[in-house]
Amino acid sequence: MTDTPWTVRTLKAALDSHPASSNGEVTARVVEGTDPVLMVTVHSHGDLELFVNVSEAQIAASVLLWPCDEQQNRAAFNEFLLKAQKLVPLSNFGIGTVDGRDFYELFGELATTSSLETIVIELRMLAENAIAAATDLRQAFVPAT
Repeated sequence: MTDTPWTVRTLKAALDSHPASSNGEVTARVVEGTDPVLMVTVHSHGDLELFVNVSEAQIAASVLLWPCDEQQNRAAFNEFLLKAQKLVPLSNFGIGTVDGRDFYELFGELATTSSLETIVIELRMLAENAIAAATDLRQAFVPAT
């Protein structure tokens, strides 16, 4: 735990000096907007892009998986995800909307005073879970006929 809560910019600076950054595993950049977010590219997982939002209440990290409208039998798959949720450590499934289109997403939350090492562990786990979800879970789902 840290004494001072993280902000997007202090978290970026800390990630830039972490071994995961210096060894080329991840890079981070601030995406400006109404509320700036941190985009963390996980090079060790195929340049997967994670988005990290830091608010007063929590740090939320998320990754888009695939468009919901591409999922065969969406209602049955949603039920499958809710039942499979227990198999995905430190992450939750959700649906986010980007430019009017719904996407499955995976996300995790942390306290704003979490240690940098805990945050790096969460980012690694989120990336691993996203790759597994995009391959294993999506392919394992066979809708009932």
